[in-house]
Amino acid sequence: MTVPFRIVFILYPRLTQLDFTGPYEVLARMPGAEVIIASKDGGELVTEMGLTFSRLRALADIDRADMIMVPGGPGQTDAMMDPAFMAEVKRLGESAKYVTSVCTGSLILAAAGLLKGKRAGSHWAYRELLAPFGAIPDDARVVRDGHCITGGGVTAGIDIALTIVADLAGADTAKMIQLALEYAPAPPFNSGRPEVAEEKTVAAVRQLFSAFATQRREAIEAYVAGNA
Repeated sequence: MTVPFRIVFILYPRLTQLDFTGPYEVLARMPGAEVIIASKDGGELVTEMGLTFSRLRALADIDRADMIMVPGGPGQTDAMMDPAFMAEVKRLGESAKYVTSVCTGSLILAAAGLLKGKRAGSHWAYRELLAPFGAIPDDARVVRDGHCITGGGVTAGIDIALTIVADLAGADTAKMIQLALEYAPAPPFNSGRPEVAEEKTVAAVRQLFSAFATQRREAIEAYVAGNA
């Protein structure tokens, strides 16, 4: 790529930092990439677990993006309810060559109308919430439908980013970045997806998520009803 390929990471308060930093580590290493980190107001932003990012750009100051990447996190619901934030997501996403997300970031893309009729992924506990927006839930770790690339929760962001690099810069470049990062998952437990985890583990995580899952579902129902 002779012209810089502009990737805009769209952040918001209480995002899950690995949804952002995982793909950032991959995409920032892609030859020709121009990576911009932005939020609605710019400046400083605090993530779900208290990690703080600073010197962010304001979304309104960014004229265009070749690709947008939206991470997920518990702050997704409040971000989705912010009309000014959503207007910027929609503006940048409608003209982007690639519309991408990690985890529940896809719910923001869907709420912005960018995933209608598209297959899309999300965190397994919230994947079905894509349907009210007209997206088609897909349980694959990386989901591609046209120019939209989404996928599973948190750690899937690295796989999503490597898929994007392979598409833009070739498989050899993606393989080099993977090796440079020594990305060779070998988890101590086979418990990373509900299909393979023990039933008691799935039940415990569902219970952990239950209160917020209800809140997120109700918020999405209200959002869809208000924007019908």
